[in-house]
Amino acid sequence: MSDEGLAALHKEAQTHTGHAYIRPKDASTLLILDRSGSALRVLMGKRHQRHTFMPGKFVFPGGRVDPGDSRVAVSSSYHPEVERKLAVLPKGGKLTPSRLKALAVAAVRETYEEAGLFIGRRTGRQWPAKGDFQAFSERGIELDLSPVRMVARAITPPGRPRRFDTRFLAVFADGIADRLPQGTGPSGELEDIAWLTLAETRDADLPIITQKILSDLAERLAHDPDLAPETPVPLYYARGNGFARELI
Repeated sequence: MSDEGLAALHKEAQTHTGHAYIRPKDASTLLILDRSGSALRVLMGKRHQRHTFMPGKFVFPGGRVDPGDSRVAVSSSYHPEVERKLAVLPKGGKLTPSRLKALAVAAVRETYEEAGLFIGRRTGRQWPAKGDFQAFSERGIELDLSPVRMVARAITPPGRPRRFDTRFLAVFADGIADRLPQGTGPSGELEDIAWLTLAETRDADLPIITQKILSDLAERLAHDPDLAPETPVPLYYARGNGFARELI
């Protein structure tokens, strides 16, 4: 990303310095990419104005990792290179295998809750499930992490009322195994859900970090249209008096 882009992130971070330090919570979000038409499209929705975090902004489906996400069964795990990238911690340390799994599970769960989409593989097999994943089991849809790709990671800077360590994951739209007929999810957290081309996202009201993720994605797709697991991905985080971008 350009120095101008890093400066924009830094400027935004400096406008939210009135809150006490809180540790960022693990979160994940899912970019669903539809390449069936002449231009690639991505699913986005508008957050309600009542939300404390990014009200009124267009975002990808996603949210905080819940404790139960680590206990959900999956039929296949990540590609090893994707797992390696997800396991990287800026200050060292190590995530447990169950916590790593939970990152994608959370994104799949939130995508169902917010957009009414079932991301997985239809096998016809019902499996032990609780909560939202009962709807997956009833439809014979199992969670398959092997198509999941990582496209970025961003840590909310200090001084915000909410902080997240967010992994931006991606799947292609052929990973949609089913969808709710109403065209939205049971939580109602997102409104105006739409498939937007990358050009159309430039006119949407997006968080600055989301703009950067989409810019990075467009650049990557130009030379890596299938999102190869080995391709390095950016990590954005506050460092000193500025904002840093590293590749992992």
